[in-house]
Amino acid sequence: MFRTPVTVNPSPHKIQLGSKVLSIGSCFAQAIGRRLAENKFQAYTNPFGTLFNPASIFNLLSLSLNNQLPEENSYLKRDHMHYNYLLHSDFASQNKEMLEDQIGNALSQTHDFIKGADWLIITLGTAFYYQKKDTGDIVANCHKMPSDFFEKKIFQSAEVKKHFTHFYQAFQTLNPKAQIIFTVSPVRHIRDTLIQNTVSKATLRLAVEEIIQHYPENTTYFPSYEFMMDDLRDYRFYKADMIHPTEVAEDYIWEQWVKTYLHVEAREFLKEWEKIKRALAHRSFQPASERHQQFILKTIEQLNLLSKQVDVSNEVQALKSQLL
Repeated sequence: MFRTPVTVNPSPHKIQLGSKVLSIGSCFAQAIGRRLAENKFQAYTNPFGTLFNPASIFNLLSLSLNNQLPEENSYLKRDHMHYNYLLHSDFASQNKEMLEDQIGNALSQTHDFIKGADWLIITLGTAFYYQKKDTGDIVANCHKMPSDFFEKKIFQSAEVKKHFTHFYQAFQTLNPKAQIIFTVSPVRHIRDTLIQNTVSKATLRLAVEEIIQHYPENTTYFPSYEFMMDDLRDYRFYKADMIHPTEVAEDYIWEQWVKTYLHVEAREFLKEWEKIKRALAHRSFQPASERHQQFILKTIEQLNLLSKQVDVSNEVQALKSQLL
């Protein structure tokens, strides 16, 4: 054997097809959320944009729980655009009131989703963070403001656990039934240097271990980081930047995720849906031919059989528009 495979015990709690899943954090949160949505799960992914440090993730989740808007001093203006230090640069506007509405809507929608969520996936990217010198506030994004406005620091594992506990206590009041899955992003932050990146990932990993030991009833850890670093430790599984996983690597980690967390009925649905996705992706050189028209009708029939499990109205409508 030329591998050191990572083994994960199946979770006793299972994600079902109708489960509501909120995925938040860094790039892996985006990847998992996208795949869940593509496979017809009720997934809500990174409503505040990509987030990397634990405090920013837990802070925004806490604001969502309380339907509370960010403080006034968290807003800034640069190059005629308004931003907020607590959120990703996806949130920007030439008009501050419009930005406030945009942020308020994101917080409100997240509140509505999270109070009924069955699962919360939290992907931590780095233990490094930037703190505003004038206020001491931790920022999610510096928004290209002068570097001397900030001080770069690194969390201790106990601090990460403290930020989580503050959120968790409020979350338990609003939604005590939800299960929380932690992951540590396998994407390396080379700007911190590889040596310091290792310190950062180790800090996050230790913090998560302490959290799940303290709250074992509804927190678990999925080893996406270990799959990438130890199981797939070959540069052929990295994109050209030598930092981000390739699609092949993502596929492999997704397969392990499915085995670990998905209910058997959801796994069976995935097999059927994969066939449908291939059919939907098919492009005929002769769309008016009788053979292709029959293919469309057959695919619509297959979709209708799945309509009791998931909403396929958009797919059916798209296919009907191709009928002659």
